[in-house]
Amino acid sequence: MDAEGQKNHLKAYGITYWVLTKQQKVQWLLNYRGGSFLLPDGENIRRECQIRGVSFEILSDGQTQEILDGISSPSQNQESVILEKAPKIAVYTPKDNPPWDDAVTMVLSYAEIPYEKVYDEEVLEDQLVLYDWLHLHHEDFTGQYGRFYGAYRTAPWYIEGKQNAEAMAQKLGFNKVSEQKSAVAQKIKNYVIGGGFMFAMCSATDSFDIALAAEGVDICEPMFDGDPSDANYQSKLNYDNTFAFTNFILERNPLVYEFSSIDTTRKRGEISKESDYFSLMDFSAKWDPVPTMLCQNHTALVKGFMGQTTAFTREEIKPTVLVLGENKINGEARYIHGVKGKGFFTFYGGHDPEDYQHRVGDPKTELELHPSSPGYRLILNNVLFPAAKKKNQKT
Repeated sequence: MDAEGQKNHLKAYGITYWVLTKQQKVQWLLNYRGGSFLLPDGENIRRECQIRGVSFEILSDGQTQEILDGISSPSQNQESVILEKAPKIAVYTPKDNPPWDDAVTMVLSYAEIPYEKVYDEEVLEDQLVLYDWLHLHHEDFTGQYGRFYGAYRTAPWYIEGKQNAEAMAQKLGFNKVSEQKSAVAQKIKNYVIGGGFMFAMCSATDSFDIALAAEGVDICEPMFDGDPSDANYQSKLNYDNTFAFTNFILERNPLVYEFSSIDTTRKRGEISKESDYFSLMDFSAKWDPVPTMLCQNHTALVKGFMGQTTAFTREEIKPTVLVLGENKINGEARYIHGVKGKGFFTFYGGHDPEDYQHRVGDPKTELELHPSSPGYRLILNNVLFPAAKKKNQKT
């Protein structure tokens, strides 16, 4: 899985997942040649790699043992982690959304990793317990319709989406979309606390935490829910309820395409596409295998990309949350991870790792043109994370 040895990094994750579905274990060699996978040998596996265009090498038993002995050496910042079973994956997204509308569904489809779609009905019916891993689609959990009001309130797609959301809220027994989304956020929170793995990108990250902090508080202006917001609602936020963020300030102006001070999009100044990168943190593979696993890549420097939520303000991240990727020059955290109860969550800023400034109506990304995308690899690290045999984290 190093830069030189692998032609299709993304489909390699699909091969690994496919092997796990055959009830065979895989070893993930952390920090060894870009985070390579050690698969059991077999003609069917070789053939599948060839069909999917995945590069592989055949090792003898002696070569394999030599590699594992080297990895186990205290002098090497490497570790071998056993992957035991293929996690069952759910993507929280409207049923009629095409796969290319969301980076995770795109890369899952490209890597040939199966997933099921769930949305508010399934979440409120407690169906999340059926899944090991949940991704939150580019979503607004605050009931403000993605804060698109300022630019798109007269657009047919915005009007139709608002009407559909209101109809769904009524169907599910809620007076407002914001109340429905708050209830969904609470169900997802409980899923994680109970041992689930949750991954979120773009606006699903900060809007999720905002919804948790604002439980029981009306933060929506009349154009969103038909009545005024609560007076002094900023002072009523409960940051103890959130996963990752604290002490953030909500954006009160409904014409502004922004939720709060968490996101750094409007704070970035004149950053050019050519100079926009973030670096992955270096963890101890033997002592901190979890963050090491999530940072596996064939490069430590990853191209930046924008979104409604591009990156996170460092000062507003809770001290218990790990920063996995950052842009130090801008003071941004791009990729963060934490523990909640018995479960885990990872937040990843930006919308599409290979579409720098994704806009409404832009054409879909063709991952055939980006088979070794470092930005997309980070997503797939999270997909395989629940498959790992758990070890106690030492720090």
